[in-house]
Amino acid sequence: MTNIASVVLNRFTKRNSAVLGLLLLAALTANAQQATVDITASHLANSISPLRAMGAGIDRDPLNSTATIYGATDVGQMLSGGWGAISYRLNTELSVQAWHWNPTGTWSDAANQRGYFVGSAAPGSIQRSYGYNLPLRGVSSNQGSSGGYSRLDDNDTTTYWKSDPYLSSVYTGESDSLHSQWVVVDLGGKMAVNAIKLNWANPYAVSYQVQYWTGADAFNDPAHGAWVTFSTGNITNGSGGTVTLKLASSTTQAEFIRVLMSSSSGTCDTHGSADQRNCLGYAINEIYVGKFNSQNQFVDYMHHKADSTQTLTYCSSVDSWHDSTDIATDDGEQPGFDLVYPSGLTRGLPMTIPVAMLYDNPDNAAAEISYLEKQGYAIKYVELGEEPDGQFVLPEDDAALYIQWANAIHAVDPNIQLAGPVFQGVNSDIPAWPDAQGNTSWFTRFLNYLNSHGHLGDLNVMTFEHYPFNPCSIAWSNLYLEPGLVTGIMQIWRNDGLPSTVPMEITETNLAYDQSVKYMQPFAALWNADFVGTFLTAGGQAAYYYQDEPIPMYQGCGGWGTFGMFVPDNNYNVKQDAAQYFSAQMLTQQWAQPVDQTHNIYPASSNIKDSKGNVLVTVYAIQRPDGQWSVLLVNKDQNTAHNLSVTFNDQAGSGNHYFNGSVTQISFGSANYTWHPAGANGYASPDGPATTSSQGSGQNVTYTLPKSSITVLRGAIK
Repeated sequence: MTNIASVVLNRFTKRNSAVLGLLLLAALTANAQQATVDITASHLANSISPLRAMGAGIDRDPLNSTATIYGATDVGQMLSGGWGAISYRLNTELSVQAWHWNPTGTWSDAANQRGYFVGSAAPGSIQRSYGYNLPLRGVSSNQGSSGGYSRLDDNDTTTYWKSDPYLSSVYTGESDSLHSQWVVVDLGGKMAVNAIKLNWANPYAVSYQVQYWTGADAFNDPAHGAWVTFSTGNITNGSGGTVTLKLASSTTQAEFIRVLMSSSSGTCDTHGSADQRNCLGYAINEIYVGKFNSQNQFVDYMHHKADSTQTLTYCSSVDSWHDSTDIATDDGEQPGFDLVYPSGLTRGLPMTIPVAMLYDNPDNAAAEISYLEKQGYAIKYVELGEEPDGQFVLPEDDAALYIQWANAIHAVDPNIQLAGPVFQGVNSDIPAWPDAQGNTSWFTRFLNYLNSHGHLGDLNVMTFEHYPFNPCSIAWSNLYLEPGLVTGIMQIWRNDGLPSTVPMEITETNLAYDQSVKYMQPFAALWNADFVGTFLTAGGQAAYYYQDEPIPMYQGCGGWGTFGMFVPDNNYNVKQDAAQYFSAQMLTQQWAQPVDQTHNIYPASSNIKDSKGNVLVTVYAIQRPDGQWSVLLVNKDQNTAHNLSVTFNDQAGSGNHYFNGSVTQISFGSANYTWHPAGANGYASPDGPATTSSQGSGQNVTYTLPKSSITVLRGAIK
């Protein structure tokens, strides 16, 4: 600074004092730490109601826990965090299970209490509900969390996999070849393959192809590779039974083998012809992949076992046929609608609710909507299914189901707003196996299908999840990445073809998909504030923190922690507040007003960076209905407090403005909260609260942001 000032003084005389003063001010402030809020009216970034735009998610809970969790004490704790609307998550979809949202209902085979289940739409009192395992699954245990196993290689030819009948032409209204169903065997590594043995059940495939994958990984890298049909692997006259096929004269080194089925026999499975769904799609008892040896004997490479040690298999879809004995109480319980809505947790606001789609039937979805409306419960959106990308469902199949479910729901209420595709948390575009045109973008193809079938208007909001980090290796430096990650994925969805008129909501979000000790540290609070500020400033309609319910800590790959704002005991009683409880309060009760009124969000930034160019202080500004300007500042510097000034700039003509009068400062960070890891007995001390103080205002006033902290500055401007 001294060198710059001396140069200025040498160049100007006393008669240039006014100019000299301006230059000196510019020189002195060039390196000053400051936050700038762009309050130009035409630059308005977003308008929200905090109670509707900042919500929380609820999900499946441990067995016999929901009565406590939704009691007055725990609900009061959850409400004190300040989150508004509720997003109801559906874990059964991820577990390859059917969901009996109402334990009372009817079976398609009523005499035997089996078949396809439809919950009762008659008014009642649903306190909890359950998932049901699917006996016709073709999915090995580590695809889906329920711990089931595939019937394709369980060493039992009396069991079978069967595809979803709702993907047959009877329901889609188009050729089965447009929704070819498939099973894939993962041999675990490249092996010399030229033979397959298929023990077909009914209905069997009349036309099918046996193929191998040319890329490195058919599921983790589906955009780089292709399915190639073996030279004699194209079958057009299949007749069922057990068939052993020599696929080529010589072997091919391959890990992934696919059977792609495009024409069905229409013959009925073991459940008979009384229900046409039993006769649609494809079914296989057992599959074997290998080669013919020098003695022309079939050598099977697969491990057939009715447990998680079986060779991995994947499938395009699963028939939701099941029976009353398949209840999955070991996986816990979903809270009943008549427990959640009257509990007060929704604050009287409409709730985003799911319907099971990937492993269910549209009549059950329609009955669910009918029930909720008869009970007088307010619905914001209905999400159709959950995480199809994580289930490896192809976009055209998911879109075909989406249309059927949309039609069924709109037959009950044409005004219901629908949401999807409910992607799992990703940071980049979702790839799929190339289609005939070489298009590998899952979402683009999903949108194209809806559009070409006249149903793009049924996508009223695009919903997805956001879990940005690897739980096993979260580092402090990940905090610098979050603003770019969430805005980047939002732009990807637009680039994929999402119309500008369709809003985006993140209906489930937190640090990572598994536990880490980082959940319990100030890191998680800073991430939470930074994410919400970024997403809403970028135009997001609503974000739902996961999860609202107090669930005990468990050990994940990143250590002991819990999704959520609380540290409860094993009886779900809250012992302590966790780090994200305080960030929730900072967002919902300090940055914003806790009211259902319009708040305007404007762009804001700081010039505080580290030597690598990482932005250390991110800034989010909101104009509240009480007339105050509220500035949220996240100091991601672990070691240093930062002093900065705050300028409100109107580029339309009124120039710079500054806080005027008393400024309220609320700060929460490492000085207010420290987590002490001790496995299941970890605890926080100190455990809040945030620090509140009164500060001055004006152009030359600076505000101190503690290290590793969230700060809200709030007041009037002039």
